[in-house]
Amino acid sequence: MPRGPTAPIAPVVLQHVPRATVRLQLHRGFTFDHARALLDDFAALGISHLYTSPITTAQPGSTHGYDVVDPTRVNPELGGEAALEQLVEALHARDMGLVVDIVPNHMGVGGAHNAWWLDVLESGPDSAYANFFDIDWQPPNPALRNKVLAPFLGENYADALASGRLQLTYDEVTARLAIAYYDHRFPIALTDYAGVLRIGNAGTATHAVADLFATLGAIRALRTRRERADEARDALRNLATTEAGAARIAQALHTLNAQPDALDTLMARQHWRLAHWRTANDDINWRRFFDIGSLAGLRMERAEVFEATHALLFRLYRLGWIDGVRIDHVDGLADPAAYCRQLRRRLQAEHVARPAAGLAGPPWIVVEKILAHDEAMRTDWGIDGTSGYDFMNQVGALLHDAHGEAALTQGWLEWIGAAASEAPFAATALPARRQILHAHFAAELDAATSALHAVAQQQRAAHDVTWHAIRRALAEVVVHFPVYRTYANAQGRDAQDTALVHTAMAGAAPSLRRVDQPVLDWIDAWLGGQPAGQDKLRQLALRRCQQLSSPVAAKAVEDTACYRYGRLLSRNEVGADPGEFAMNSAAFHHAMQARAHTWPHAMLTTATHDHKRGEDVRARLAVLSERPAQWLAAAHQWRTEHASWVRQLPTGPAPSPAAQWMLYQTLVGAWPAALDWHDADAVRELAERVARWQEKAQREAKLRTDWFAPDTDYEAASRDFVFTLLTGEAASTFLPSLSAFVHSLAPAAAINGLTQTLLRSTLPGVPDLYQGADFWDTSLVDPDNRRPVDYAVRHRALRALHGHVGNSLAFLLTHWTDGRIKQAVLARALAVRAALPAVFESGDYQSLAVTGSGAHHVLAFARVQGAQAIVVIVPLHVSALLGHAGTPVFPEGAWRDTTVCLPASLSQTALHSTFDGQTLHGPRLALGQVLAQLPVALLHT
Repeated sequence: MPRGPTAPIAPVVLQHVPRATVRLQLHRGFTFDHARALLDDFAALGISHLYTSPITTAQPGSTHGYDVVDPTRVNPELGGEAALEQLVEALHARDMGLVVDIVPNHMGVGGAHNAWWLDVLESGPDSAYANFFDIDWQPPNPALRNKVLAPFLGENYADALASGRLQLTYDEVTARLAIAYYDHRFPIALTDYAGVLRIGNAGTATHAVADLFATLGAIRALRTRRERADEARDALRNLATTEAGAARIAQALHTLNAQPDALDTLMARQHWRLAHWRTANDDINWRRFFDIGSLAGLRMERAEVFEATHALLFRLYRLGWIDGVRIDHVDGLADPAAYCRQLRRRLQAEHVARPAAGLAGPPWIVVEKILAHDEAMRTDWGIDGTSGYDFMNQVGALLHDAHGEAALTQGWLEWIGAAASEAPFAATALPARRQILHAHFAAELDAATSALHAVAQQQRAAHDVTWHAIRRALAEVVVHFPVYRTYANAQGRDAQDTALVHTAMAGAAPSLRRVDQPVLDWIDAWLGGQPAGQDKLRQLALRRCQQLSSPVAAKAVEDTACYRYGRLLSRNEVGADPGEFAMNSAAFHHAMQARAHTWPHAMLTTATHDHKRGEDVRARLAVLSERPAQWLAAAHQWRTEHASWVRQLPTGPAPSPAAQWMLYQTLVGAWPAALDWHDADAVRELAERVARWQEKAQREAKLRTDWFAPDTDYEAASRDFVFTLLTGEAASTFLPSLSAFVHSLAPAAAINGLTQTLLRSTLPGVPDLYQGADFWDTSLVDPDNRRPVDYAVRHRALRALHGHVGNSLAFLLTHWTDGRIKQAVLARALAVRAALPAVFESGDYQSLAVTGSGAHHVLAFARVQGAQAIVVIVPLHVSALLGHAGTPVFPEGAWRDTTVCLPASLSQTALHSTFDGQTLHGPRLALGQVLAQLPVALLHT
C-alpha cells in the first residue's frame, strides 16, 4: 500500500527486541502467501515483526498448528519452505522480522501422519522413538505392559470390531500393514507380517518375503534388526508391485478381515491396545496435553529429543529467517527452566552464523506462562518474559471499578440462589479442581502415586506408607495447589517453591483424615524438600507430580470454573483470577515499574488466540462495574420477560439460571457497536455465534452437560432460547431493549478500548496485536476468535488515515463505531515508538500525580530517556464523566479542575500531542484541554 505523507516513520534497523508484533493464525486457508500480501499494511500500521502460530507440519487441515506431526518440515499446507522463504524476503525488504510459536511439549498423534508415533505403535519399546514420547512402558496395569493405550475409537472396541470398522490394510507407499479405523492407522508389528502373508495359498515369492519378516524376532541387536526390517519392507514393496503379489496380499487381508476372532487375536499381540476415547482418563499410560488424547507429551528433557525436534528451528534461525520464538505451554515440560536456558544457548550458538539481515542481537524468547495472583515470574530462565497473559490481566483489572464489586457479587449470588459463602471464586474453583483431577486425570494421578510409592518402598522409614494413602494425600495437595506448578529439580527446590508447597500442604491437611496427614510430610520431602540427587525414582516421582498439577489447574480453572462463575465475565480470562475484581492506579503503577525493571522486553497483549472474550467485549463488560444497578435492573427485567421461554426439563431449567445470566452478559459484550437491531441477517449471524459459544461454555462448565456425555435435550433447549430472544417470539421487545442498553454503555466501553490499546502500545514491553483487533474486537472464545479477518476494510482505513491532511484524529469520532479510531490510535502510537526507540527500549517509567476533582478517573505516566520522553494520559471509569453522551468524547467542563503534574525534567519542555496536534507546556496539564478532542492522549518531546 502506498504510504501517505503522514505515514509512520520508517522503522530503524532491527534490534534485539521487536518494536511491535502482529499475531497471525496460519492454516491452509491463510498461508504464508496471504500473510505476505498484508505486509505493507502491517508496516504502515507500525508493526516490526510477524508473530505466527506454529509453522511446522501439523495434522492435515489443522486450524491452529499445535497438533504438530512433523517438526522437521515447514508445513506444506502453509506453502512449505519455499513460500516461507518468500515471506521472509518480503519481510526483510521492509526491515521487518519473524517470530514463531513453537510447541516443545507435545505432538499430534492418532490419524496417520506422525511417522514417529506410527513407528512407536509398530515397534513398541524397541522403536527408535520409544523414548521420544512420555510413555510408561511398565505401568501397574498388566494389560498395558510394553503397550501404548490407543484411545482413538468413537465406540466400544467390540462394536468397532463386530461392525467391520476395524480392518487390516496395506499401504503401498510405506509398505506397512496397519489396522484402519476411519482416518486412523495402527501399524502391526513386523514380526506379524509373516503370518499375514502366509494366509491361504501363498506362492514361493510371498513365502520368501514372509521368511524375511519371520527372522526379525530372533535378531537381538536393534540396529541390525532395523536394517533387516528395512530390507524386508523393501522386498514387500517390490512384491506388491507385481500383479500376483498384489493379489496375494489383497486376498490375505480379505480373509483375515472376514474373521473377527482372528483379527482380534492379531490386535491382542500388538504394541498398542485399542479403546474407546473415554477410557483415556482412567487408563492412559502416556502423558497428554491436558486431557486431549490426540496430543502426546514429549520427553524434551532428553538430548536426542531436543535436537531432533528443534533441528528445523535452529537451521531457520541460522539462515536469518526467524528472529525469536514464543514457547507454547512451557509448564508442560519436565524442567522448563533448563529447557529455556538450553534453547537460548543453542540459538545463541547458531547466532554467530547468521547473515547480517535480521536481529542485531540475541534471540528474543518469550514463554506462554500463566502466573497466579502474586506469583513472580522466575528470572533465571534466560528468557525475555511471558507472552502477555499477566499484562492482559493487569490492564483488564485496571479498567474495572472496585466500587461495583459488592453489588455485582450480591446480584450474582441472588440470581443463582447461592449463599454468601459461595461468593469467593475459590468456592467455585476448589470443587472444580477436585472434579477435574478425579474425573479427567485419574490415570495421571495413579501414575504419580505409583512413582511416589516406589520411592516410599525404597526407604525403610516410609516402608508402611501405602499406595492409597499417598494417592489420597497427593490428590488434596494438587487440589489445593496455589499455582500451576513448582520448578524443583534433582538439587531440590528454592524458597519460592517451598512456600508454595507448604501453602498446598496447609490447604490439604484439613481435607484429610488424621491418619493420612503424616503422609504430607513425606510428600513434602519427595517434592523437592530433599534433593533427589541421582535417585532416578525420586526424579521420576518429582517429574510426574509437577507435570500433573499444571494441567489440572489449567483445566479446572480456565476450562471449568471460569465457565461456572459468572459475577462479571470480563474478569474470567486466561491468566486472570476472577476473584481479583479490580486493580487501582497505584497498584498498576507499581506493577509497571516492576515490569520496566525486571521484564522490559516481555510481550504486552490484550487479545490472543486463546482468549475467552475479545478485548473490546471485556472493555464493555467492565463498564458494568461502574453501573451495577443499571445492569441488575436490565437483567432482572429480561429474566422476567423471558421466563416463559425457559424450558423446564427433568434435570432442571434450560438454560440454567447461571447460564442465563452469562448469556445476557455475553450478548451485552459481544453486540457489535455498529449493529442495527433491525438488520435481521446480522442479528441471525450474531445468534449463531452466541449459540456456538453457549454450547462450548456449558460443556466446559461440566454441570448440566459436558464434552464426554452431552445432554442433547438441555443443549437444544438452551440453543432454542438464544434464537427465541434474537430471532423469535421475544425478539420484537428484547432486541430494542438490548440495543438501547448496549448503546448506553458503548461510549464508555470505547474509551476503555482506546485506553487499553494505548497502554499496550506505550508501557514497558513489546506490544502485540492479535489479528484483526486493530478494529473493535467483539470475538468470543475459539473458534470464534479465529474467524477470517476482513483485511480489505482495514487496508482502506489505513490508506485513508495516511492520506488525511491534518494531525487531529477527531474526525474519526463521527463514525467511531466502525473501529477506525482504534486503528488510528494504534498506528499513531506505534509511529511514536518508531521515532523514539530509546524511550521504549530502555526509558524509565514514572507515575505522574493527578490532582483535582477527577483525579481518581485518570492514570498518567511518563517514560523518559535522556532528552526524549513521552507522556501518556488515559481516563478510567468514565461513565459519570460522560453522562448521556452518545460518543466517546467528554462534554465540555467534564474534567473541571483536574490536572496532571509533569516531572521536573519535563516542566519546561514543549510536548506535542500525537492524536490532535496540540503543543502543550507544563508544569501542569489541564485535562479539559488535553482530552478536549480525543479521550486519550500521547504526548512526546
